[in-house]
Amino acid sequence: MTLTCHMDPSTGYWDFYWYKHTLNPETEKRERNPYRLKIDSMSDGGQYWCRAGRGKPVYYTNYSDALWVNVTESPKAVLTVRPDERVFRGETVTLRCDIKWRGDTEWTYRWEIEGTNNFNINSANRCTKQECCTSGVNKQKHREAVRLCSTQELNISIVKYFHSGKYTCTGQINTQISQSSDAVNLTVSDEAQAAVRVSPQPWLTEGESVTLICEAPSGSSTGWTFSWFRDHDHLSDSSRGAGGSYTLSPAALQHTGVYTCRAESRPAYYTHNSSTQPLWVTGVSSSVSLVINPSRSQHFSSDSLSLSCEDQSNSAGWTVRRYTDKDTKTCSTQTGSACVIESLSTSDTGVYWCQSESGEKHHPRNITVHDGEVILVSSVDPVIEGETLTLHCLHRSTNSSILSADFYKDGSLVQNQTTGGMSITTVSKSHEGFYYCKTERGQSLHSWVSVRVSRSGQISVFKILSFLLAACPYLVATAVLLYKCYKTRVPSAEDQSQYAVTEEGTSIRY
Repeated sequence: MTLTCHMDPSTGYWDFYWYKHTLNPETEKRERNPYRLKIDSMSDGGQYWCRAGRGKPVYYTNYSDALWVNVTESPKAVLTVRPDERVFRGETVTLRCDIKWRGDTEWTYRWEIEGTNNFNINSANRCTKQECCTSGVNKQKHREAVRLCSTQELNISIVKYFHSGKYTCTGQINTQISQSSDAVNLTVSDEAQAAVRVSPQPWLTEGESVTLICEAPSGSSTGWTFSWFRDHDHLSDSSRGAGGSYTLSPAALQHTGVYTCRAESRPAYYTHNSSTQPLWVTGVSSSVSLVINPSRSQHFSSDSLSLSCEDQSNSAGWTVRRYTDKDTKTCSTQTGSACVIESLSTSDTGVYWCQSESGEKHHPRNITVHDGEVILVSSVDPVIEGETLTLHCLHRSTNSSILSADFYKDGSLVQNQTTGGMSITTVSKSHEGFYYCKTERGQSLHSWVSVRVSRSGQISVFKILSFLLAACPYLVATAVLLYKCYKTRVPSAEDQSQYAVTEEGTSIRY
């Protein structure tokens, strides 16, 4: 702001003295005429006076009339970013600067990255087209382009690492400059990849249920939708895959395959496909079984393990196959239908099953190898509902049950300081879950305990119901005959009276 002190007449040399808020000579400022001052805050508003003086001692003129200066608060720019401050490489990002002040006003916008001031740039060099604001091919070129930009929006069509930084914006109209916006810290992460997991387990028998869960990249915003693929083929069943989960209930043999998922977001941005998640659904077969020795799901590293396929009808033609985090292959030490691993390692953790020459897969079982000091001993096969579930905590050095152990199910303590182990005498479906044990010597890995309804019980009930339904017509016919017989053997009151009248006659009415 410029203040000018006018004198009439103005002759000779004069010094000029300025006063703010009060006519106190102790606060006077000796400045040039005109007097230029910068308005920094609301407190710079108020009354201003001036007077002139010369000579020693100083001869002062009268004070001027007071001049009121009204100062209003400068508008503050508001910077928004779409879709989010945290974005992934390859996304489209838009930064927008908004200033609300005295209605719709044509502002000229100024952009900064991490405090690089751009107000000293020649206005003739400024860029008014959005596409040139991010034309830089590296960090330095990008910053130069941003500093030259005067548009309201800053668009980055394919965001890269060097676009990361703290952005601020400011508006200017004539000599009016807005307050700078709060900084937006744009963070560019590597290209996003979804993750897939399975609950409760990736190996199951037809008729059971399983859910695959697709997880969007951690730290990203909401609003993702998901696509599912099996063996690279897109699955269009949207009802199964709603909300990031894909449920198979009941699972069938044709659901066996390798599943992946992909997250999709704003606008038309796709993550990389997730890592693969194999899913095995095997048929019900009472003749083929995978025999594991020792018969448990957890094993110590360096121990030996024997697996064999047993078929009551034909023992030949079966091989032990396995899937680990590395690959799917036949057991490397296969002898006939048997597989022996002399020294286990954690890389042997995986799913093992029996496979026929024609490719049929049966009896998948999960094997976990632990290099710690404690493992959980549990049945490698599903527990039949109504039977007893027994768990033990085994120590590596003694190869015997640990007397004092705590047992957990799905992360919650179910029994502590047990002697020898833990038993559930009558197992139900509610006892299904992940179990582990914990001792002073260490903690076991988690094992899934599956509870299965007795198939023989199901068959017995089915047979009874079938028999009753089949016999129903005969039962109805028998009931009708019995009723008719009953009617003939028990005369009505009318018949009894007639019977008494004719008792001495030669005929009896029935």
